[in-house]
Amino acid sequence: MDAPAASIRTPDQRIRVFLSSTLRELEPEREAARAAIESLHLAPVMFELGARPHPPRSLYRAYLAQSDIFIGLYWQSYGWTSPDEQISGLEDEYLLSGDLPHLIYIKSPAPDRDPKLAELLDRIRSDDTSSYRSFETPAELAQLIVADLATLLADRFDASRAAPAAVQVESGRGIPAPFTKLVGRAAEQQQLLELLDSPGVRMVTIVGPGGIGKSRLAIEVAGAVAASGREVAFTMLETVISPDRVLSMIARAAGVRETGEERVETKLVTALAGRDMLLVVDNMEHLLDATGDLVRLITQLPRLQLLVTSRSPLRVRAERTFELGPLSLPDPDASSTDAADASAVALFVERATAISPTFRLTPDQAPAVAGIVRALDGVPLAIELAAARTRTMPPREILKRLDSALSLLVGGARDLPERQQTVRSTIEWSVRLLDAEAIAAFESLSVFSGPFTFAAAADVLGDGAVAAMEALVDTSLLWQHERDGVQVFGMLALVRAFARERAQAPEAADAVAAAQDRWVAHYIAVAHDAAVRMRTAEQVAVIRELDAERENLAAIVRHLLDTARLDDAADFAWSLYLYVWIAGLLGVVHDWMAELLERADRDGIELSTRTEAIALYFTRAVTYWQDPDVDVLPGLRRAAELFEKCGEPESAALTQVSIGLAYLSAPTGPDLASGRAALEKGLAGFRGAGDRWGQAMILVTLGRIDMASQDVAAAAQRFDESLALASSAGETLGVVIAQHHRAWPRFLRGDLDGAESDFAEALDTSMAMRHDEGITYGLEGLAAVRAAQRNAEQTGLLVGAAQRLRRHTGLVNPGGLAFYGPLVDALREFGEGPVLDAAMQEGASLPVSEVVARVTDRR
Repeated sequence: MDAPAASIRTPDQRIRVFLSSTLRELEPEREAARAAIESLHLAPVMFELGARPHPPRSLYRAYLAQSDIFIGLYWQSYGWTSPDEQISGLEDEYLLSGDLPHLIYIKSPAPDRDPKLAELLDRIRSDDTSSYRSFETPAELAQLIVADLATLLADRFDASRAAPAAVQVESGRGIPAPFTKLVGRAAEQQQLLELLDSPGVRMVTIVGPGGIGKSRLAIEVAGAVAASGREVAFTMLETVISPDRVLSMIARAAGVRETGEERVETKLVTALAGRDMLLVVDNMEHLLDATGDLVRLITQLPRLQLLVTSRSPLRVRAERTFELGPLSLPDPDASSTDAADASAVALFVERATAISPTFRLTPDQAPAVAGIVRALDGVPLAIELAAARTRTMPPREILKRLDSALSLLVGGARDLPERQQTVRSTIEWSVRLLDAEAIAAFESLSVFSGPFTFAAAADVLGDGAVAAMEALVDTSLLWQHERDGVQVFGMLALVRAFARERAQAPEAADAVAAAQDRWVAHYIAVAHDAAVRMRTAEQVAVIRELDAERENLAAIVRHLLDTARLDDAADFAWSLYLYVWIAGLLGVVHDWMAELLERADRDGIELSTRTEAIALYFTRAVTYWQDPDVDVLPGLRRAAELFEKCGEPESAALTQVSIGLAYLSAPTGPDLASGRAALEKGLAGFRGAGDRWGQAMILVTLGRIDMASQDVAAAAQRFDESLALASSAGETLGVVIAQHHRAWPRFLRGDLDGAESDFAEALDTSMAMRHDEGITYGLEGLAAVRAAQRNAEQTGLLVGAAQRLRRHTGLVNPGGLAFYGPLVDALREFGEGPVLDAAMQEGASLPVSEVVARVTDRR
């Protein structure tokens, strides 16, 4: 017979916490739980502590009847079930706990959990009166128990104590009143609101560089949350210099008075217990040592949620980071109407109009305004400061003076924090958060122009690169993202300008000069590596890697030319030959090499044989495409001779390709015999060197001569052989060129399906490579097929897209295959002119991908 419950008493009359668990498998956890309970001066009620002459079931039933809180601690074992019972004592304890507050802790992982225990835990999870958490270690369990018990005590058992020195917080307490409307952040605001509304999200940190608009966005989000009826408190830490004061500032924002009789953290927990509140903590980056205080708050207050703004993430488990980037920028060729839709332009106009009510974004001013916001990388603070200058100067003058942006962008609103009244002080604020090593890295990384990979940074910084990069990313002085699948780092333009200004200081000059030497050496090595890999199956990957750092590639050549390292400049350009061809940069290289020749002639610098050959090749071969009326043959012949002289037969053979093309499109008319002779000479050179890529290129050109000579069968054979060679090397560009050319004999023989297959596949690959020339040829090839099929609408779409691409990229096609022209004319003769013209206009306005989708049924 069970003893009466009243006859069994716990050892004291303190608040009693009943701990239910199996014994042996959770012995360390039970001890941690006991210590956690006692640390709060509560009485742990544990089965092994009841050394009294009562049957076990009677004992725990009596103890439960006199307990105030139930803690269930579970792992893998369901516990022992006596012969006369259907359930174990573990489950019986939970069922008998009745209306007691339940705190449930489940240890993980649990690969061998008893199915009966799994069923019990499922029922517990479905019980909305139980709070449950998972844990892994005894130490973690102890922390959870302390936090949860403190919350529970403040919520349920402290009503008899004196009322806390707190003031009821009204909804939206302390949210700063914005003086201007928020421009261009509607999507980010909605994303943050959705994130804050997601289950389990306790802390969100808006991260971004100074001046990006973190605080302004937080104000807007806080206002929206308050408007929904939820309690919000807003604390600004910009003037706080000690981490010890963070909790005091939060208490003030929450309406909790510091009267001195209790620790402020204790008062906060007591005051906020049970309240559903969003606490905004603004400008945390210089007070990161107080992060632990924030974590303890959300641990002890389950219904408290934090929205933090900081240039650095807090790096705690509960944190969800929200990276805030620049405003959207207009495309370089956007119309004034389209430019106005970009949020960066909209912000400039809104702020300029506030200062000068007569300001309007006219078609004449739109290009300058677009140039200003692009030069400022879409950073809101910088844009606002630039717009303030419209009081004294027009946008064109502002744009002209942005070379000295740090000195121009001063004089922000006086009611802004001092650190945000100029761009310079905003950046300085972040730099002051760094240690000496990170500051030195910041100055050294200013040698980069545009995005760069970690490998590049590591070569420039040497030892300690990882720690320095992490510090710079954390303070938002470096950004990090993917650029077409390549992970890159970079600085905003104004941040880089500030870093370069610091780098010019005498104390930094030597270190930065050494960093610049390592920067040059790194990219020279990259170029030499690319020269080999670009002729393999890695070509597309290499193109994307080089594209990701293209600004640095251009800056290297500029540096080499400016420092009269002319041989290195030519070698660098030659190593990147295939890349600059595919990327459509041959015109840029032409200008570099023309400058090199002029510099050598002007300053009396003697060029090496190889450098002269490279410079002659680029200037003459590219001129062939730019101006067909110029006779480039003498210079190309000289380049071939110089390549032979310095022992580079493959380079000489490549030059013969350009010589052959020049003969085919000579101003006096095609010289097929001379063109064929030059190409055969080049083919022999490539074969002697075992260069399959070179052979494939020359075979295509010889096939074009066969086409011009009306020998379609011979041309088809050449194109097939070229495709086989390029495919065996795995070199993508060679495959595309050969496949495109193979399509034309198929087309002329009436095999429209085969031609379309080749054109479409070559076009797809060219689009993947971003090879504008290949894309244009593919569009024109498909246009010929559609014209032959008398589909005027699709023909027009393709021709319009091709013409727009040629117009925008400056591509010409001397001596090219342009068989679609007569077929288009034939469509007009059939009365399809209006349909054709309308479609051409539409095709010129659509993205190439959309045109391709519409003519190949890929939508």
